[in-house]
Amino acid sequence: VTGASFVVFNGALKTSSGFLAKSSIVEDGLMVQITPETMESLRQALRDQKDFKITCGKMDAGDLKEYVDICWVENEEKTNRG
Repeated sequence: VTGASFVVFNGALKTSSGFLAKSSIVEDGLMVQITPETMESLRQALRDQKDFKITCGKMDAGDLKEYVDICWVENEEKTNRG
């Protein structure tokens, strides 16, 4: 689990790169590089206020995967305080 001050979603990852998606720490935030198709799915999930999971890593890496989970919570007051 990684805490971050901000998240950047970059929808320019090419399918030919061999990655499902890539995540990296940038300053005190997180950058997630995704394909344009995944970006459109993410946008729709945000509009619909639905949870969304992004699988990061090489396409042929087997079980070695990282996940970026976007989760909606019931009570905002207890999260992101300060």
